[in-house]
Amino acid sequence: MSTDAPAFTQISYDVDDRVATITLDRPDRLNAFTPTMARELIAAYDRADADDAVRAIVLTGRGRGFCAGADLGRGGASFDPTDPQRAADRAGVGTIGGVVRDGGGTVTMRMAALRTPVIAAVNGPAVGIGATMTLPADIRLAGASARFGFVFARRGLVPEAASSWFLPRIVGVSRAMEWAATGRVFDAAEALDGRLVSRVLPDDELLGAAYAIAREIADNTSAVSVALTRQLLWGMLGAPTPWDAHRADSAAIAHLGQGRDVAEGVTSFLEKRPPAFPDTVTEDYPGHVLPRWPAPPADLTD
Repeated sequence: MSTDAPAFTQISYDVDDRVATITLDRPDRLNAFTPTMARELIAAYDRADADDAVRAIVLTGRGRGFCAGADLGRGGASFDPTDPQRAADRAGVGTIGGVVRDGGGTVTMRMAALRTPVIAAVNGPAVGIGATMTLPADIRLAGASARFGFVFARRGLVPEAASSWFLPRIVGVSRAMEWAATGRVFDAAEALDGRLVSRVLPDDELLGAAYAIAREIADNTSAVSVALTRQLLWGMLGAPTPWDAHRADSAAIAHLGQGRDVAEGVTSFLEKRPPAFPDTVTEDYPGHVLPRWPAPPADLTD
């Protein structure tokens, strides 16, 4: 197992058996979100996506909560872009549409662009950014103690982290509007009923279930196939017709069908043995066939 990177102070990052675990690590503050945590999450996603030894990512929280939302230590100035401390904390995040980028959005857009699948294991409260940061994850599991809240309207804000795009696509606009307009906190059973999570498990089984999915991916699938599949499924959510998917599928299959991973996948199946896929995402991802989604807009600055 790797050791935590010295640069990480508000998250931890470990790799074991081809699975990276990213843990929000401010348990004394219920892992409240800060600009430092945002920068560290982006760095952790960068690291995992560049490491061919990482086949899946598990995202979770240390202690009794996943993330209680933004750290409100600045009181009424916590979201004021003219507050000197807030401006200093967010220096270097860039702009979009002529304004400083939303900090939660910098994290979720980096997660969205990953080629490595993400499994969110939500333990305890996941409120505000604690809920929205999980939306670009590919699979969300909840512990029985999990609580979710899109509480922004109760703080005079709007849902952030690009959740106005992600949330209705996951749960439908009616449920999304109910949760966002009321801002109420709801339990894991309601999250499951609304399809925000795919499973609810006893708290002591949550991480085990997340790792079981991650290792099934790592042990049985082609890294390039999974990376392309992730990009296809998310990218096609906004496609106007299935012809766009048919065009992308055809290009990907035509390319992959000539490659080493398909030959190994078919051969290993016929020989009734586990596959040993040779291709890697860093070397063999066919960006010319399927460009990375989502493409940055022209008005985005570093």
